[in-house]
Amino acid sequence: MKDELRSLASLAGPFPPFDPDAAAGEPRELFATWLRDAIDAGIREPHAMTLSTVDETGLPDARILILKNLDDRGWHFATTNAGPKGRQIAVNPYVALTFYWPSLGRQVRIRGVALDSGTTERDADFRARSAGARAVALLSRQSDPLLSESELDDGLRRQRQRLAADPDLVAPNWAVFVVMPHEVEFWQGDTERRHMRLRYRRDRTGWIKERLWP
Repeated sequence: MKDELRSLASLAGPFPPFDPDAAAGEPRELFATWLRDAIDAGIREPHAMTLSTVDETGLPDARILILKNLDDRGWHFATTNAGPKGRQIAVNPYVALTFYWPSLGRQVRIRGVALDSGTTERDADFRARSAGARAVALLSRQSDPLLSESELDDGLRRQRQRLAADPDLVAPNWAVFVVMPHEVEFWQGDTERRHMRLRYRRDRTGWIKERLWP
């Protein structure tokens, strides 16, 4: 396996240029530009990101989610409070987000605090989801042991019936979180591993930009 892994290509390029000195004074603007570049490049699911959390014992956890919005507050994602993500955030709201766009050789790492955006955004997000996604969320069984496929089928059928009777129904445990960042790092890969790294750190006066060694 070691030889096979070493034979696989990585950071083959070519990659787009990146001038950190010309980057915006705050990270959200640069992130929006990089995300648009990923969309325009045809990268599949460019809004996919890794959410990293810590559980009550201090062990790390990570999974792939979809970015739902980006605004002045931060990066948004949706999940159920009843699952591991929601429970872990309730214990420790400090989280990390990671975006990676391989064909552009770009990575963005975000560290911050996840805050519940409230019922208005929660309800709008839930009602905009597909019927199947809403039915699964209404089950409120995320990550519980599944005894049989028929158990899942029966549960989804009941939730679809509830939605048919009340199309505006919202899962009570649903939540939209906003990650308010205190640190954001932009990483532009280089074929010779002379990677370009730009970190934004928030202090009392605003954002500090600094280059990092590869």
